[in-house]
Amino acid sequence: MTAPREPGAPAAAPPLWRLVLALALPALLQQYLHLLVQLSDQYLAGRFELPDPRDRDRYLSALNTAGYLYWFVSSYTVLVSVGSTALVARFVGATDFALANRAAGQALLLAAAFGAVGSAVALLGLPALIEALRLDGLAADVCLQFLTPLAALLVFQIVESGCAACLAGAGDTRTGLYVLGGVAVLNVPLAWGLCFGVGPLEGMGFVGIALGTGLSHVAGCITLLVILARGKSGLKLTLANLVPDFGLIRRLLWVSVPAGLDSLSAAFCQLWFLSIVNRLGDTAAAAHGIALKWEALGFLAGGAFGTAAMTLVGQSLGARNPTRAARCGWVACGMGAAAMCFMGVLFVLLARPMFRVFCPDDAQAGIVEAGVPVLRLIACAMPALACQIVFTAALRGAGDSRVPVLFSWFGFLGVRIPLAYVLTAPQVDLGALGVIPGANWGLFGAWVAMCADLWVRGTFFAIRFAGGRWKKIEV
Repeated sequence: MTAPREPGAPAAAPPLWRLVLALALPALLQQYLHLLVQLSDQYLAGRFELPDPRDRDRYLSALNTAGYLYWFVSSYTVLVSVGSTALVARFVGATDFALANRAAGQALLLAAAFGAVGSAVALLGLPALIEALRLDGLAADVCLQFLTPLAALLVFQIVESGCAACLAGAGDTRTGLYVLGGVAVLNVPLAWGLCFGVGPLEGMGFVGIALGTGLSHVAGCITLLVILARGKSGLKLTLANLVPDFGLIRRLLWVSVPAGLDSLSAAFCQLWFLSIVNRLGDTAAAAHGIALKWEALGFLAGGAFGTAAMTLVGQSLGARNPTRAARCGWVACGMGAAAMCFMGVLFVLLARPMFRVFCPDDAQAGIVEAGVPVLRLIACAMPALACQIVFTAALRGAGDSRVPVLFSWFGFLGVRIPLAYVLTAPQVDLGALGVIPGANWGLFGAWVAMCADLWVRGTFFAIRFAGGRWKKIEV
């Protein structure tokens, strides 16, 4: 029996696992709601009526490529979100809310600028990028049509992400859950309505799915800006804080640019990896896309615990408590790994029915047969993926975002991409060096290469965090 607390004595701090869970659960629910939207989009793409049913694989292949390119948006938001969370968390940990508010205003200013630039570049460069990904004919046309409305409305999504990142830095992931969860809930009926039509309004087909997503993010962006303008979780957005402060902007970019370079270079390498998969044909590409959608049950769990790690590490360092910061990182990683390993068990046991959700017809049996083995295989990489995701976020919360870029480059360029070439094809042409035999494992070989990369990077990030040099970094 514990002794009663004396009147006026400070309350005992809650255990770290409870703090991690309080931050991670709202982020996890928010991300799973958005995954539900992606799964709904995949379901729609597999069921709306086509002039020629034989084109179904091409549409699913187009959606897979569009999903990869849209994933690039998440990497692009890192240019704003990581610095926002890290700097706001430091100032909140130091109880300097005036600077936290100033940092939030500058983060949203950067978000608007990056969003406008990203939208213009995407609208101009999408055709060439889709062609470079080995997508052609109907699949290329559909992919371009799908991504165009998302590119046009990109600025709203970037600002929305910046708002949520600032609130997370203040320790508030619940508001992000409510608003961005509402975005996901709004997205589903919008996508269905715009795809199939409502009443006298004619459906837009495949493009309607994307437009529904874009419009729901517009609503989310406006809602979060209004919430911050009214004041929330110690943060209040004012016009004065939107006046450029180049000192704070430099500090935000000091953390965000290396992290953004890491995420963007990883996204480029993912696109390179996708081009290897696309060479295997529409069936393999469709199976790859569906497997990735289900794999998201795992890596999104890691992302939620990474959000908790980033916030708690940043706040602990702001309070000058590096020992607590390290404990927060390890607790978040352990809990994230447990959640992801549970998902891995589900992949092993339920892979076939998971694929049958999107491929109910016997004509799509080839997609199921190609995809089930790779979804089961990725279960083996869940512990490594947890280390890679959570420790990346923890290091970013500490402002350590430069050395990890090298880990990502080595994992992709030294492991995943070379192995993917060797394991997927019957032979590999090395140009002047001649031709070497390949394993010819097809899609399964690509996912073996992915797992090898995840184990290498997960190990590197765990060693980096355990080394502790991040404790002395100033942001």
